[in-house]
Amino acid sequence: MATVAVYNIEGKEVDKLELNDNVFGVEINETLLHKAVVTQLANNRQGTQSAKTRSEVSGGGRKPWRQKGTGHARQGSIRAPQWAGGGVVFAPKPRDYSKKMNKREKQIAIKSALTSKVNDEKFIVVDEFNLDEIKTSNFVKILDALKAPKALVVTKGKDEKVVLSARNIPTVKTTMSSSINVYDILNYDSLVITKDAVAAIEEVYA
Repeated sequence: MATVAVYNIEGKEVDKLELNDNVFGVEINETLLHKAVVTQLANNRQGTQSAKTRSEVSGGGRKPWRQKGTGHARQGSIRAPQWAGGGVVFAPKPRDYSKKMNKREKQIAIKSALTSKVNDEKFIVVDEFNLDEIKTSNFVKILDALKAPKALVVTKGKDEKVVLSARNIPTVKTTMSSSINVYDILNYDSLVITKDAVAAIEEVYA
């Protein structure tokens, strides 16, 4: 089992924690990591973009000039794509971009992402976030002490003080252990997680 240090919010080591190899020591599956990221980004797309084709643009029912004898190229409508104000060729229409990934694949992908952070020594365990007040500057100091300026902060349950203190830090995102996903884990340099959140993740994924 891999062993990691447990820090307090001042950045001092206070304990050691053994991680479950079934969750934090698996063989990294890059194929499923890629599939999980692509799936998540695709599912985030609204798919509401739309533009009008020549048949949907108003006007243009009359032929602009006669077919022959004018010296101009023949035209059938002023709403054809080559005209200003005309329709769009192959116009985008609302569509569903969502992709599916089965439960087993998701689990392997999350385990792979967590293992990669442990292997890169970017997995930082905190005993607890016992914040006295909601203050962004204080939370920045905590992250500086943990040497994790760009971090995904994971708690077991919703910690209002942590969420509100980190809300205005552009390089930090907070989430609960039940809501972790592959994209966020990989997108942030470090994973800062509470000790009880580690236990909750091991309970679900082990």
